[in-house]
Amino acid sequence: MSYESQMLEELAMPAKREVENALIKILFKHNGVIKEFGSGQEIVDEIANEFELSNNQREAYLQTVYRKENRIKRSNLWHRLLFRAADSLAKEKLVSRPTSTFSLTNKKEWMLTEDGYDKALKLLDIPISQKYILPTKSYEVEKIIKKLNEKPRPENYNPFDTTKKLSKSTKEYLLRARGFRQAIIEAYNYQCAFCGIKIQSPDNFCWEVEAAHIVPHSFNGRDDIWNGIALCHLHHWAFDVGWFTIKNDFKIVISEKINSLPQNYGKICDRDFLRSSNKNSKILLPKRKEIYPHQNSLIWHRENKFYP
Repeated sequence: MSYESQMLEELAMPAKREVENALIKILFKHNGVIKEFGSGQEIVDEIANEFELSNNQREAYLQTVYRKENRIKRSNLWHRLLFRAADSLAKEKLVSRPTSTFSLTNKKEWMLTEDGYDKALKLLDIPISQKYILPTKSYEVEKIIKKLNEKPRPENYNPFDTTKKLSKSTKEYLLRARGFRQAIIEAYNYQCAFCGIKIQSPDNFCWEVEAAHIVPHSFNGRDDIWNGIALCHLHHWAFDVGWFTIKNDFKIVISEKINSLPQNYGKICDRDFLRSSNKNSKILLPKRKEIYPHQNSLIWHRENKFYP
């Protein structure tokens, strides 16, 4: 038995497979990414807390003697176990290594892959059907987000994709849909562009805000950043059915038909979900102008979905 194995046994440390499963679940809890393991990082203690490790287990060190160099190398046993578990997951293609993730995000983090995401759902007994609405990232989805964000903004943008297949069951479609959704809600800082609401579910697994297509899927609208806007459930519905639209200067325009409704319609206590917007109100916009909604998409919505 090796020196390291002996210490693991003497300290009754968790088995590597148990740590691997804990890492998968922690990654899911942290929206698919966690930092590299190092001293003083909260994630290291968070995983240790999952196993209820004692101080001795957390603080134990391996000592390696380098005789030629006349020095002793000390490495934390718990950190080493975490790294070995993560390394094993990377070999199984369940997570991406920090060096690979850095090429996408400029951050050295471990990130779930699609296979790792599926394993996390299985371990947590979450239906695979929930995959689309959850904000958890994967390496493959992050690549789509990067591509959407880095496309050069076209002057004469065509918001229609005549080659789009409306099948909602293919892996490619689901990946693209999740990439579009995540790119949009991140661009708008998880806020509704109309009312500004920003809230998560109590378990922090999903955001209330949705990614709305300006030119809808049913009209072959593209899954591009310039054809999307972040809206809460209520204002997403109102936008889709034409209760409001957006001008080229991003001012909100409310349908005049609102004036024909009874006064108690559209009320949330004393607040009106549409009438509260004044004539000069603008939608909340992303920080980067390059990913603002494109005027061609907005023109189509005004001419085809909005009721003046």
